[in-house]
Amino acid sequence: MADEVVLLDLWVSPFGQRCRIALAEKGVEYEYSEQSLADKSDLLLRSNPVHKKVPVLLHAGRPVCESLVILEYIDETWPPEPEKKKESPRLLPGDPYARARARFWADYVDRKLFDCQTRLWKLRAGDAAHEQAKRDMAEALGALEAELGERDYFGGEAFGYLDVVLVPFVAWFHAYERLAGFAVAEICPRLVAWGERCKGRDSVAKTLTDSEKVYEFALYLKAKFGAK
Repeated sequence: MADEVVLLDLWVSPFGQRCRIALAEKGVEYEYSEQSLADKSDLLLRSNPVHKKVPVLLHAGRPVCESLVILEYIDETWPPEPEKKKESPRLLPGDPYARARARFWADYVDRKLFDCQTRLWKLRAGDAAHEQAKRDMAEALGALEAELGERDYFGGEAFGYLDVVLVPFVAWFHAYERLAGFAVAEICPRLVAWGERCKGRDSVAKTLTDSEKVYEFALYLKAKFGAK
């Protein structure tokens, strides 16, 4: 019990998926606990009484909430060991400026990209607000591609923090294309290539949801909560 790790999560959540990827990268064994947002468990409500949402990481019974906070907790709790560098890599950059920059772009993903994603399925197609959401999404993806530049990963040659933060949204690219009517590969080819590169890692390949299932989930959200 002293080292027990449990992740309260939802199969399609990009925020939960980033936590799963980080745990896999670190080689941390944990119990996955699928949650229902329609019928929230007592454990979820007790563990995250403020926001009442996933993901929540339980470590030795103590809850850690909010995915970006969880990522940093994972990085600090299971630091690299000299003899286990491959099993427990460092996620956040060691340089303070690089670390601050990675945090800035992680916040951009959670604020800008997720907001655009939500507006795409929530707003009525053809309306002016939906057209603006499409432009904003293309702009957000373009900004992330510009930050990536010609590097293999956002931190350079090594898969790291910002890659973990963003890569779950790659599974949503197909939904963006269907809902916004543009091809992500045409406007952001380097970002798409980066996503494919990331999917070559076991931690990512075993975590990301099938893009068609994600699109079906987006349609479910649109039918249930979108503009009529």
